Amino acid sequence: MDQDMVGYIVLLVIVTLLSVIQNAFFASKVEQESKSNTGKTNQKCCPSAFERVFTANQNCRDAYPTFLAVLWCAGLLCSQVPAAFAGLMYLFVRQKYFVGYLGERTQSTPGYIFGKRIIFFLFLMSVAGVLNYYLGVLFGSDFQMHIKTVTNTISPLLLIP
Repeated sequence: MDQDMVGYIVLLVIVTLLSVIQNAFFASKVEQESKSNTGKTNQKCCPSAFERVFTANQNCRDAYPTFLAVLWCAGLLCSQVPAAFAGLMYLFVRQKYFVGYLGERTQSTPGYIFGKRIIFFLFLMSVAGVLNYYLGVLFGSDFQMHIKTVTNTISPLLLIP
């Protein structure tokens, strides 16, 4: 593979590999809770620790394909650095959501809302990259530098809760 191409995608690869490690951590938590929950009686009034861990893991897995798609589209079509930064923020928020879900469900809400905002930012970056591509093909206009400037400026705003 060409060295320039590797340099173009290396941050996205790092974020993807970190997300895989995080998924393995979540799965190990489910397995650990499953082993410790064996033989215990189910209480009807509140969900067991296993059910909370399993549900939190399942919710994270449901959003995972969408995250990967918008991360890679935003990084390849728009700008790698802001996309990778947003991806790292999403992993942090997903961890916060997972841990919050293990406590009271209301503790997971901020992580969920913050994660939706990051996914939306990555989606907008992807759309901007696609529009820039077609503007270049159809009209010969390339706004890549403007888009990179805007995304580099806006991405730190993701830190605001």
